[in-house]
Amino acid sequence: MTTTDSPSTTDTAASPRTISPADAPVTLAHRPGRWIDGWNPENGAFWESQGRSIARRNLGWSIFAEFLGFIIWQLWSIVVVMLPAAGFTLSSSELFWLISVPSLVGATLRFPYTFMVAIFGGRNWTIVSAGLLLIPATLLGFVVANPETPFGVLLLVAALGGVGGGNFASSMANITYFFPQKEKGWALGLNAAGGNLGTAVAQFAVPIVVTIGAAATINISLAGWMWIPLILVAMWGAWRYMDNLSSAKADFAGAAGALREPHLWLMALLYIGTFGSFIGFASVFPKLIADQFPEYSSFQIGSASLTLAFLGALVGSLARPFGGRLADRIGGARVTVGAFAVMALGALSLIWTMPVQNFWVFLGCFLVLFAATGVGNGSTYRMIPSIFAARGLARHALPGTPEGVTLQRRAAAALGLISAIGAYGGFLIPQVLNASQLATGGYTAAFYGFVGAYVALMVITVLVYVIPRTSLAGQRI
Repeated sequence: MTTTDSPSTTDTAASPRTISPADAPVTLAHRPGRWIDGWNPENGAFWESQGRSIARRNLGWSIFAEFLGFIIWQLWSIVVVMLPAAGFTLSSSELFWLISVPSLVGATLRFPYTFMVAIFGGRNWTIVSAGLLLIPATLLGFVVANPETPFGVLLLVAALGGVGGGNFASSMANITYFFPQKEKGWALGLNAAGGNLGTAVAQFAVPIVVTIGAAATINISLAGWMWIPLILVAMWGAWRYMDNLSSAKADFAGAAGALREPHLWLMALLYIGTFGSFIGFASVFPKLIADQFPEYSSFQIGSASLTLAFLGALVGSLARPFGGRLADRIGGARVTVGAFAVMALGALSLIWTMPVQNFWVFLGCFLVLFAATGVGNGSTYRMIPSIFAARGLARHALPGTPEGVTLQRRAAAALGLISAIGAYGGFLIPQVLNASQLATGGYTAAFYGFVGAYVALMVITVLVYVIPRTSLAGQRI
């Protein structure tokens, strides 16, 4: 007797197993121009076998290019204090404009730069954006060589330095596409910290390079030209080692939706208070030291000069990851409240101790202020995805549903938009100090204004994000 095997009714009736995108096999396709098709970092097997090494290679060169972007963006913060020694006769107000206008341009460029990676490719745009840094670096070398250069020309070249500020937005957007959700925070934190350190490095290295071996003079043109070889290395590294992902798509609809979200504007205001204060005070710190304590503006080490102004940006940059880590443990809103409280106390301490005219007390108060801005940078940035996740719970827009996907896209777009708006603080801080000096002859009024602003931002954070609210599903932010 023969028998035949036939499919059981149970097997035939059963629905085929659905394979999620994260489990689907990944096959990368490489096209000319270092384009990669089929990128899926959420697939665990692919990530462990190929994805992580490719993503980390791109992250390394992205950090280097963004680091140079910050250097060029903040170069005039240290150059302005050297202009008098180079023969320039400029008013204090003109020097403040040279410091602040790169931040104004850089903040504005962050909006279009956010979408450039999706349009041109991460590798391609990194090459272009790094190459654009050559323009302000080269022109700075020429215009500062002649003390007769008109102020308008100096201001134009300083404004061109703003291209370095735009690099942050495109660099962060590019790295977002490469990493899975579970490692995005780590990667973006490294990328941001690496960029922020550029300010400290510029303020540390430029005085040394322009004075070493120059006897009684300074080779101030080197302040721009010294970065050209490194920019060329960044362009070569991006061309040789970075990749373009075809999966990177511009989300204009997500950005438009995010702009309609009230919490985007509230968080942008808080980010102006934290990151805006960091970049604003970092850019103006060398001038404040030169104004208040000219004898401590620079220290002579052999034939080279060194300024301690770089410590502010260094402390703020290093504190940022700790703010993010604390936010993960106890909640971003609580950490932000603490940061604003310390910032207000730091500004008050400056007002109270200024009459003492002690440089080391002045430096200590400012370093506390910088540390608080760094912690606040990390905590406010960490609050953004938490807020949108809470909004999703309140609206029953669960992950995986169409409403949940829409909200996730808005959250991703909000990160870039808030970083752009927050950077305007780099323009506001120097201009408030400038207005205070013009009106009162000193900076005390400005610092009282900063104290008031930090207290107001702290109260907003408590009322909206610390106290449970139904609009945020009662979640702790």
